[in-house]
Amino acid sequence: MSDVLRRLERLRASAIGLGCMNVSHAYGSPLPEAEAVRVLQHAFEVGYRHFDTATLYGKTANERVVGQALAGRREEVFLASKCGMAFDPEIGAKRIDGRPETLRRQCEQSLSRLKTDHLDLYYLHRRDRQVPIEESVGELGRLEQEGKIGGVGLSEVSAATLRQARQEHPIAAVQSEYSVWTRNPEIALLDACRESNTVLVAFSPLGRAFLTGTLRDPARLEEADMRRGMPRFSADNYPRNLALLAEFEALAHQRECTPAQLALAWLRGQGADVIPIPGSRTAAHQEENLAAEALTLDAGTLALINAMMTPDQVVGARYSEAQQADIDTEEFATARGDGDH
Repeated sequence: MSDVLRRLERLRASAIGLGCMNVSHAYGSPLPEAEAVRVLQHAFEVGYRHFDTATLYGKTANERVVGQALAGRREEVFLASKCGMAFDPEIGAKRIDGRPETLRRQCEQSLSRLKTDHLDLYYLHRRDRQVPIEESVGELGRLEQEGKIGGVGLSEVSAATLRQARQEHPIAAVQSEYSVWTRNPEIALLDACRESNTVLVAFSPLGRAFLTGTLRDPARLEEADMRRGMPRFSADNYPRNLALLAEFEALAHQRECTPAQLALAWLRGQGADVIPIPGSRTAAHQEENLAAEALTLDAGTLALINAMMTPDQVVGARYSEAQQADIDTEEFATARGDGDH
């Protein structure tokens, strides 16, 4: 068993964690700070123990609200954050910077915002192609040796990068988008993780709300919502993707669960070393997602879901070309629609 899973087991944590990003970042207007704190406190109260944030989210605001929400509860939770990608006010946009001195500085700042002296897991948010991965990972390894972080993580990297990085220092976890309609880790990354006892933390396990069945028209999203710029959610592609969802929704109804719960149970069925971290702004959805821990799918049901929304059926790339340029992952080819540029 990996150190990450041992720590979560000691906390009696659910197999489902909480992605904290969307209360502050990317999905339209951020929640007011006091409301964001209440939402995160409620998550703790109903049973979440694994909380995931990042320097980038909300231009550091997300770390601050997580720190406030978990004040006095630090030893009861597994706390993860990310470095190496942050908002740079000088250019008015995010900047990827994997230099050792940057990662160390960001770690110290994260610890301050999160009101703690250590993080259980600290990820390199994106690989900096201008900095050898060994240099970035080596500095994170030194932070682990100093007790400031409990384990080194990588986010949105390829199997080749993981194998290269782990020659420098053990990698406790890799975070990657993984869901019924985004299966890129199955190309090579999941196997590479298992070679080195590295946990795969699955972000966007509900397909950025697609798999919940509640997002019927992306045109109604706020202008600032990142999904409006993602090819899968375009006006041309999204209706075709919705058609793929009908069978999945019918299976959820048959199993007497919600589509979101079925999607999370499918991920849990991929192995105990795959940890989904859905995000939610509402108490009801937090509770709905956590309840998926009680849902176990047999091999036949898993196989049935595997045949739904296969990569060759999903229309449109998961990222825009600009976003895709920032990541280092293997990608399945997807069916192309008129709106997929």
